[in-house]
Amino acid sequence: MRYLPLSADDRRQMLETIGARSIDDLYADVPKTVLNAAFDLPAHKGELEVERMMGAMAAKNRAAGAGPFFVGCGAYKHHTPASVDHIIQRSEFLTSYTPYQPEIAQGTLQYLFEFQSQVAALTGMDVANASMYDGSTACAEAALMARRVTKRGKVVLSGALHPHYAAVTRTNVELLGERVVQMPIDTQASEDLAAAIDGDTSCVIVQTPDVFGNLRDLTGLAQECRAKGVLLVAVVTEIMSLGAVKSPGEMGADIVVGEGQSIGNGLNFGGPYVGLFATREKLLRQTPGRYCGQTVDADGKRGFVLTLSTREQHIRRDKATSNICTNSGLCALAFTIHMTLLGEAGLRRVAALNHEAACRTADALSKIPGVQLLTSSFFNEFALRLPKNATKVVEKLAADDILAGVPGERLWPHDSEAHDILIVAATECVSDEDIAAYAKSLSKALA
Repeated sequence: MRYLPLSADDRRQMLETIGARSIDDLYADVPKTVLNAAFDLPAHKGELEVERMMGAMAAKNRAAGAGPFFVGCGAYKHHTPASVDHIIQRSEFLTSYTPYQPEIAQGTLQYLFEFQSQVAALTGMDVANASMYDGSTACAEAALMARRVTKRGKVVLSGALHPHYAAVTRTNVELLGERVVQMPIDTQASEDLAAAIDGDTSCVIVQTPDVFGNLRDLTGLAQECRAKGVLLVAVVTEIMSLGAVKSPGEMGADIVVGEGQSIGNGLNFGGPYVGLFATREKLLRQTPGRYCGQTVDADGKRGFVLTLSTREQHIRRDKATSNICTNSGLCALAFTIHMTLLGEAGLRRVAALNHEAACRTADALSKIPGVQLLTSSFFNEFALRLPKNATKVVEKLAADDILAGVPGERLWPHDSEAHDILIVAATECVSDEDIAAYAKSLSKALA
């Protein structure tokens, strides 16, 4: 109770003010079966005993590097140099956060400026902000930004947009009373997104490489969107692909969002990750987040400043373009360090290794009787159609210590047509031995 400054009378007055009889009234909508549910845990244990129990539980998990690993779908296993983790764990990085007088934190502002420069160059856009929470929330923010820019509300989502990105975007847009049109599942990148555009459309959101791995040329769609006053939002969940393929900015996208986890950041049990957001300079003031700029001080020395900020912790929060409250600064730093170590030539070499590994994997698996390769043009991820339920096949391969990919049923549980689809990713971490073991185990599972 020493951490609760309210007295019994204070709490009673607060409840009376909101018309509640007791604290329990605040939880009236929570099912009784989950409210204060009993847990099957011992009442108390010593520290050593707890460590042993937790260690035994952790040992049941299988690390991504413990064997052949072909899981992707928005989070990818890449090699991160040991130097990246060493640098970000230095105390001046690990504990720093931009203060309310941001110019004091010159080191933080400098690396964020470098991060912005790298993301803008990768995506082919004019400007990039100082990172966001993750890729899916960046996608939702792009839809909200398009609404502000065009003064329209309808959002068109590609049928090959990652379902998690689509769900987050739909939640944010529909809460404002606007309409979201989700195109049917499209494994062949053959959908006509331009046909879904009308006078109420604010933006079209399309992913490349898409969730099935298809590389898409957005040039024609960008031209049609521009002619109709609609913004084209390009989503890139595998940022490593931009070391090998044409950037969305070069194809005419107005906003590019994505996930930066692939560079500098491990899988980390699903997070934290780092959202990327880049756009055209003319749209700068409608973007979410913040921007760091480069300038000179009174003595002519180079310095860095927080050039633009519309974040929730500042004044006039009701006027802010976004109330997102984190920019995943440490993850953005890891991204920046890894990109700096790679350089352009290094990134292109790693991207080439990814594509080569995916081609070898696709060749080996598509030779198995009954397996159909659905993706004809890909970077490091592709989709297979199996003669059996993909979820059950994945479970069989897991028994052989092979993580075979993401079954369609996991992403589209209510669409039976997707349940025989398996999405496979192969990065530079995949060896020839891994591919051979995968092909052997898959052949056995399908026999």
